[in-house]
Amino acid sequence: MNEATILTNIDQRGIATLTMNRPELHNAFDDLLIAGLTAELKRLEADQRVRIVRLAASGTSFSAGADLTWMRRMAGYTYEQNLADAQGLATLMQTLNGLDKPTIALVQGAAYGGGVGLVACCDIVLAVKQASFCLSEVRLGLIPAVISPYVIDAIGARACRRYFLSAETFSAQEACRLGLVHEVVEDGDALWERSAQLCGQLLKNGPGAMADAKRLIAAVAGRRPDEAPIDETAARIAERRASREGQEGLAAFLEKRTPDWLAH
Repeated sequence: MNEATILTNIDQRGIATLTMNRPELHNAFDDLLIAGLTAELKRLEADQRVRIVRLAASGTSFSAGADLTWMRRMAGYTYEQNLADAQGLATLMQTLNGLDKPTIALVQGAAYGGGVGLVACCDIVLAVKQASFCLSEVRLGLIPAVISPYVIDAIGARACRRYFLSAETFSAQEACRLGLVHEVVEDGDALWERSAQLCGQLLKNGPGAMADAKRLIAAVAGRRPDEAPIDETAARIAERRASREGQEGLAAFLEKRTPDWLAH
């Protein structure tokens, strides 16, 4: 990991803040940043101390998408080289989207292209009111292919039919209306303050239960109610009730005491 471009801090409560730190380049992606973010996310997932992962960025932009130098290199790639390169970005998105731990994106400025993909992959998204969003790939004769599953899941196919094709910039308020952003706040100070409040709420919850809740959503999303996986969902709650964490949580509630994940 290059500490100049990726910064990580883990506080005493297990809140990890992963910061993209290329402000002079508006935190644009290149292959090194993509590989570094992927490796760091995997490291944080494996770290038992970490309870929550926040994704932030330095400077005025969250991420401007692809770095120009990287794009110039890609222009000369063969199909096989382009495929390998795209798979690196796909792995980053898949890793962030599937992280067992709760993720919060703190969008303090513009998010373009792959930056929108990062936002769509996070569980909770906060943005300042000045933030803007754009799926600009078609302006370059490209398509937002690798990020599309996550963006379509976040805002729906109908909205994507507009914004994938128009490449127009939309506001934080519109992103919130579409479901890409959960809350819009006044400024950067409010962004961190609201993030701290949400982290406090998340830390009250069973870590394993939150991980299983994320898996539950992935398993059930997109199915009609009459196609609900009855046996599968029943098995999931039975397993959780019988788990050590589930037993501890229920016992703590009934005994009116703090569960051990808070006590420790």
